[in-house]
Amino acid sequence: MRYCRSCILPDTRPNLIIGKDGVCNACKSHRTKSDIDWDQRALLFRDVVDNAKKRSKGYDCVIPVSGGKDSYWQVIKCLEYDLNPLAVTWKSPARTELGVRNLKALVKLGVDHIDYQVNPKVEKKFMYQALLRYGTTAIPMHMAIFNMPLRIAVNFNIPLIIWGENSAFEYGGTEEEHKGFRLDKGWLQKYGVTHGTSPYDWLSESLSEKELTPYFGPPERKLREDEILALFLGYYFKWQPDISLSVALDHGFTVRKEGPKTGYYNFADIDDDFISIHHYLKWYKFGFSRLFDNLSIEIRNKKMTRDEAIQIVHERGYETPHKDIARFCEFVDITIEFFFKVIEKFRNHDIWIKKDGKWVIKDFIISEWGWQ
Repeated sequence: MRYCRSCILPDTRPNLIIGKDGVCNACKSHRTKSDIDWDQRALLFRDVVDNAKKRSKGYDCVIPVSGGKDSYWQVIKCLEYDLNPLAVTWKSPARTELGVRNLKALVKLGVDHIDYQVNPKVEKKFMYQALLRYGTTAIPMHMAIFNMPLRIAVNFNIPLIIWGENSAFEYGGTEEEHKGFRLDKGWLQKYGVTHGTSPYDWLSESLSEKELTPYFGPPERKLREDEILALFLGYYFKWQPDISLSVALDHGFTVRKEGPKTGYYNFADIDDDFISIHHYLKWYKFGFSRLFDNLSIEIRNKKMTRDEAIQIVHERGYETPHKDIARFCEFVDITIEFFFKVIEKFRNHDIWIKKDGKWVIKDFIISEWGWQ
């Protein structure tokens, strides 16, 4: 494993490329933010807004929201531009009480809202199959999150979908993708966190096409014919965690008082108890955790040094969300022992080796790590 010499992410992270200079593409793209004329980008967004208003027949835009701080920032920014949005949420089967409160406070900002819940019996079967096939719990979640807003935009004749950050820009992608502002089929195939699958790939005796209806988006042809634009707000306005957090806190958002379950932030991943498992599985497959992602953002925003970030990783140690794993196992009706037996099959043997009876990552960023 090679680690970026600027942040602490390894080259095993999907779509992250470390150049000959030792710096990853995510750090390089972040540095370009200072060269961007954000005032000009804001003017471009005004053009987008005017076009949407001209073409809309009721709602001007769809905003996919979870109730997190970034959702608040998206909604508030759209309301500032006098857009009439329809907020849409995929309702997690493991939504937290804090998530419920934050989502209610977001709706009170002044938006119509659809809370879209998939049949839990279908979601249970889909999550179980995703765990067996790819060692992940999050394919159904991401497939629903990205397709529900598209289908609703078509059905309600809404010309614009406003997403938040472009993960290709923030976490690694090609130079061309860094410049992009649209979420299209190509972006979704690469960054949609579905292992490149569509609902058709999951049809089986246990999962019918009708049951998987919520996971199907509209045909690409229909989106083109209706000229529905899906864009990233982070292309037009500087995306920074402390900025969106400050705005959200001023409008009713509440953070997790107990501290983060996983990662560095007590304001992220707090609306769903299953998302921590998605992040935990990075450890087996790629040899890093959610903490690495969060701390790398802090480094890029000059909130801490690389050495300070490494020390935090050392102090925090393992981040195994035992309670969330137990809740997931109960939901899909498997034992905890079976869960760990399945994910063990997805351990990346290119980076993990057995040493003195313990699994160890070769060339780990911390030499004094207490392997368990």
